[in-house]
Amino acid sequence: MNRAVLLGATSLIAAFTMLGAGLDAGRATSANAAEPEAAVAAATTPVDRAEIETIVRNYLLGNPEILMEMQQALEIKQQEEQRLAHLEVIRDAKEKIFNASYDGFVGNPDATTTIVEFYDYNCGYCKRAQEDMMTLTKNDPDLRFVLKEFPILGPDSQKASIVSMAFRTLMPEKHGEFHNLLISGQGRASEAAAIKIALQLGADEDSLREEMKNPAITAAFAETYDLANKLQITGTPSYVVGNEVVFGALGTEVLGQKIAEARACTANATC
Repeated sequence: MNRAVLLGATSLIAAFTMLGAGLDAGRATSANAAEPEAAVAAATTPVDRAEIETIVRNYLLGNPEILMEMQQALEIKQQEEQRLAHLEVIRDAKEKIFNASYDGFVGNPDATTTIVEFYDYNCGYCKRAQEDMMTLTKNDPDLRFVLKEFPILGPDSQKASIVSMAFRTLMPEKHGEFHNLLISGQGRASEAAAIKIALQLGADEDSLREEMKNPAITAAFAETYDLANKLQITGTPSYVVGNEVVFGALGTEVLGQKIAEARACTANATC
């Protein structure tokens, strides 16, 4: 049985048990007003939990659709709680999310609409989502993708992101091209693979390796991990679009819809 349904059924049984206890207490109060001896008897009669649980079980077996209704209600409640939590974080950390100085970007730097992508260079879904990003920025001149380095898939990913961050500092005008080449490359992204691409794009190796030691890179990662934790992001790719967090490689159609919703929200001053 689904865990949410099981928890819901357990809660329902507990509620019925408490209801039974309440009824007993009510009987005791009524008896107390009429006959003190009856009140004592009612107060000392234990609630038959097993009987109540049997009644609830039989009722649920006869009406299983209630469990699905409970699950749906629980999911809706949890989604709304998550949405409100995300909204608060996005409002409080807007600059860090959308305009951090250490993030790269693809698309129009002066765009009025921004999507923030948390990604890992070794994430297969991120590689697939790369095509979505390229299609959307090509077809929409008023769109910017902010690239948040979120290396969570092991040491190779972390080292590749360190190279990426160092290259962006040295050659920001070519970082978009670097990003596209590394994330779309064959095989696993690593420090060696990232450095090879950086050198192909004209970076000086000594300068690059020196910049890779910059403690600001570690500080940037720490800030991104903190944001991801607050936004409940545990996988890649994940996006922030307007005031919403979107999880997974959902394709151009869904992302396009989210972009339209964010723009409508801004235009109508409803967000």
